[in-house]
Amino acid sequence: MSWAFVFPGQGSQAVGMGKELAAAFTEAREIFGEVDEALKQNLSQLMFEGPGDTLTLTENAQPALMAVSMALVKVLEKQGNISIRNTARYVAGHSLGEYSALAAAGSLTLSDAARLLKTRGQAMQKAVPVGEGAMAALLGLDVDQALDIAAQTSGDGQICAVANDNAPGQAVVSGHTAAVERAIELAKEKGAKRAMLLPVSAPFHCPLMKPAADVMAEALAAITIKAPAVPVIANVTAATVIDPDEIRRLLVEQVTAMVRWRESVQVMKDAGVTTLIELGSGKVLTGLTKRIADDLTGISVQTPADIEQFLKNR
Repeated sequence: MSWAFVFPGQGSQAVGMGKELAAAFTEAREIFGEVDEALKQNLSQLMFEGPGDTLTLTENAQPALMAVSMALVKVLEKQGNISIRNTARYVAGHSLGEYSALAAAGSLTLSDAARLLKTRGQAMQKAVPVGEGAMAALLGLDVDQALDIAAQTSGDGQICAVANDNAPGQAVVSGHTAAVERAIELAKEKGAKRAMLLPVSAPFHCPLMKPAADVMAEALAAITIKAPAVPVIANVTAATVIDPDEIRRLLVEQVTAMVRWRESVQVMKDAGVTTLIELGSGKVLTGLTKRIADDLTGISVQTPADIEQFLKNR
């Protein structure tokens, strides 16, 4: 059995995330405490107790999701002697999850990852005034059809771009609200099973995020990035990256570029990975794994019960 560890992105947050881990494991509490200290914010209380609308704010959801993922990494190391660097063939993360993957592989420190994600969330939210941008899921169309729709609905100073190639028949477009709404109508005309606006606060992973990319270029230039102990599959290229300078460049580019998740999973499968282990809140990536390659095993680990089951069956 060949493992890869994968880490979820925004949308997987939920009030109560990490609470059971903190109650059960000292090492999880230590991770949450370090993130709170790095951000000078009681983020863990927000994660455990809410309110949900505050947790969902991009600047809170991003470091919170990373914190839960890293708590799980540390619990598996302590309770099961499972080290990412000794057991994983690859690591990968969806959007902000790439920072979790890099932290898990020792490329970023936990504190730096938390501060970078706080900055990233704030910058992405500020990049486009509320209401001017939108995102939509196009279900039942492949990525080439989504790219064609985005091209047809862009123009006259308005942008529509494919933000996520998540799985076969599941693409997301992002851009100016009017252009995205046109994309929804065109997708329906082209036979999409469903096409609908997503409840997000900004148009992520499209050229409108350029101001946020500029902020991240400055923030990333100021921190140390080490070569990861395990190859990371980058969102932007769907290929392995280990060079620190290239990691830095791709993290900047990632803010405006498409998340190539379907291809990333396929790359891992083609390299011999048999099991994708999702560490973090929710089961989104485990669900996508089944859609991308039904002969890949997807395992979600997010609670103490999940940890017990995983360690028993490994």
